[in-house]
Amino acid sequence: MKAICVTESRTLEVRDVPIPETIPSGHILLTLDSATITHGDKFFLTRPLPGGGMVGGRYDVYGSNGAGTVVAMGPDVPARYTDKQVLIYKSLVRSAESIGVWSERVLVPYSSSLILPDNINARDYNGSFANVLTVYAFLSEILAAGHKGIIVTAGTSATGLIAASMTRKRMLPAIFLVRSPSAREQLLKSGVEHVLLTSEPDFESRLEPLAAKLGTTAVFDGLGGDLLTRLLPRLPMNSTAYLYGFLGGPVPISLPTMLIMGKNLTLRRFANLETATVSNPRALADAMTEIEGLIDDPLFKTRIGSEFSFEQVHQAISYEEASGARAVLVPSITQR
Repeated sequence: MKAICVTESRTLEVRDVPIPETIPSGHILLTLDSATITHGDKFFLTRPLPGGGMVGGRYDVYGSNGAGTVVAMGPDVPARYTDKQVLIYKSLVRSAESIGVWSERVLVPYSSSLILPDNINARDYNGSFANVLTVYAFLSEILAAGHKGIIVTAGTSATGLIAASMTRKRMLPAIFLVRSPSAREQLLKSGVEHVLLTSEPDFESRLEPLAAKLGTTAVFDGLGGDLLTRLLPRLPMNSTAYLYGFLGGPVPISLPTMLIMGKNLTLRRFANLETATVSNPRALADAMTEIEGLIDDPLFKTRIGSEFSFEQVHQAISYEEASGARAVLVPSITQR
């Protein structure tokens, strides 16, 4: 079968790798429908994490998120996975037996997949699982820490739209920050109440009283850089900025230490795999059950910009779209 693999020099190449003849216990074999290319896929290709990042399992097949249909199961896999469409989040459960995600057939532990409803198109959600779990775990963590509301810096990003849906369902106060009038209009039409345009000259003076009124002491920051520099002085007392992304690029943040001391501000990394939701097997099982019932929310859809074959992987990696729509890899055996 065809697979996109990482070379020793951290480049990508299409190779022929064997289809597994036996399925290990607790694993499922999928026919891949499609795989989205995330910001993390691009970032960690040149900056691998200790332990291999998104590379793992057999044959150095790359990729982290995708969707497919179960065609075979090993022992100890629940029967409800039989022939189901599933979403894949490979990093959720590591296995030396794994193959994929960027391969015509994907072998992963069933616990790193999420069953989709039969009536939806798997491709529409092929990059959604990790994002939904990230927001779910974030909200669980900040509520456990005593926060009552949030500020989302990347308001119309994939995680921003998911946060818009989840905070509304939980009736959690939230402020969403966007960079353009069209983005603000998009969120307002989706039912979000508090949307601020960061390009407006009175942004900071509008944010501070609103954040104090709503008690939005947890910041879900996927941007960093200049916006975080502008945001931190306007936060309420005892706020925490959870840093999970780097869409703002390598621009440094700047703030006086007296601000941290005076407002008791905290800056910390947020990684969903380190949260109590994901690291506790029982909590993760409960989260997966709840997410299965939520996943077909239209706001959770993956924004697909263009589809590429495996042989076009280098064009796919280079693909950029102003709206944030993503490149999607489609193996020839399932290409529509």
